[in-house]
Amino acid sequence: MGGSRIEYIKIMRDLREDADKTQQQIADVLGTSQTMYARYERGANELPIHHLIRLCEYYHVSADHFLGLDKRD
Repeated sequence: MGGSRIEYIKIMRDLREDADKTQQQIADVLGTSQTMYARYERGANELPIHHLIRLCEYYHVSADHFLGLDKRD
């Protein structure tokens, strides 16, 4: 279970960086602070489900992709 958590944190950061967005820009999309968003990216706080849904919509990816579940057998 710990491995999947690390996977989604890496994917979350990679999606943001690939989109050339700052943490502040994504925090604004989520309606949260940059500090809180940074905590999500570090894994210090769990990403709330409503933020997961919003990020999937924003990046046009499935929740399975975001969570790294589409890479499993």
